[in-house]
Amino acid sequence: MIWPQLASKCADDMCIVRSLFTDAINHDPAHTFMNTGTTISGRPSMGAWLTYGLGSDSDDLPGLFTVLAENVTALVPAPLQALRRWYIPREPAAEDATIEGARRNIQRHYDLSDDLFALFLDSTMTYSSALFAPGDTLASAQHRKVDALLDRTGVGPGSTVLEIGTGWGELAIRAAARGARVTTLTISPAQWATARRRAAAAGVARQVDIQLRDYRQASGQYDVILSVEMIEAVGEPHWPAYFATLDRLLTPGGRAGLQVITMPHDRMLATRRGHTWIHKYIFPGGQIPSLQAITDGLRAHTSLHVTADYPMGQHYARTLQEWRSRFLAATSQVGQLGFGPTFQRMWNLYLAYSEGGFRAGYLDVHQLILERG
Repeated sequence: MIWPQLASKCADDMCIVRSLFTDAINHDPAHTFMNTGTTISGRPSMGAWLTYGLGSDSDDLPGLFTVLAENVTALVPAPLQALRRWYIPREPAAEDATIEGARRNIQRHYDLSDDLFALFLDSTMTYSSALFAPGDTLASAQHRKVDALLDRTGVGPGSTVLEIGTGWGELAIRAAARGARVTTLTISPAQWATARRRAAAAGVARQVDIQLRDYRQASGQYDVILSVEMIEAVGEPHWPAYFATLDRLLTPGGRAGLQVITMPHDRMLATRRGHTWIHKYIFPGGQIPSLQAITDGLRAHTSLHVTADYPMGQHYARTLQEWRSRFLAATSQVGQLGFGPTFQRMWNLYLAYSEGGFRAGYLDVHQLILERG
């Protein structure tokens, strides 16, 4: 059972949040600071806010996490932030995203069940931020996001495209529908099988080569390389190999398009290589980069640089809100798939936690266009 220590004592989401933060505060040398009664940016103290918020019956978990994310740097005084590495567990060696480790990490999340993801994603089976315009459904906003990346990288008839991170195949299918020839890489056996079925159903199977292959093992030359919310799973030690792969496989004059979740650089440095609950229970081996880390990595390991940046963080907040709403509406079906109340509370918390980060601007997501020059 996942999270057995909380399952034994928690019957609702707020209990889980209270337990998580109690544990964090008890192991945080700055916990007395949180209860001083001082104000942060004109708000009541975080200690008072937590006492109210965590003790109430409110189910606005995204609102809770939004306030926490807005004040994250004030929770711990600067002199004490340096101590974080002494009390936050380090990433286990088994979760290092080597070729074998990455397969294990991905299977722990993406191979849980296609039927599970279908309950809260839309008909495109796209598990990344959408791009909304007025009147959009979630599915049309996902198409808008994919089409924006294809347009910005110039994908059209005759383009040779490499996608790193297939997902369930929607981007590859839409690129092929434009007349491109697409090679797409995944290390998830479940997603590989589903993407093949979806490409065949869309009538583009001959134009889409779906390979069960790690990005480090890829070969060939491509006019366009696309990768949507993939670098977050690569792990910081492997970012140089990821960037070098883009450079090695992109034709002269080609473009790469990345959709990337980011966090502020100082927070990335403060949290790097820690092993938090999100790593332990949701995304093993992951690390969200900063924009500076990306540009520094490109400069150090490639001839590529960012020529255009399209931020869209609030679109991710809405995407997550829709996913969470669908997930909560499908609790009976989720349970029928074998995912019990503990799993459901954990995923509700994960979706709310993520939404709060984007609402507050602590997290952002960008479409980045890379070129040589």
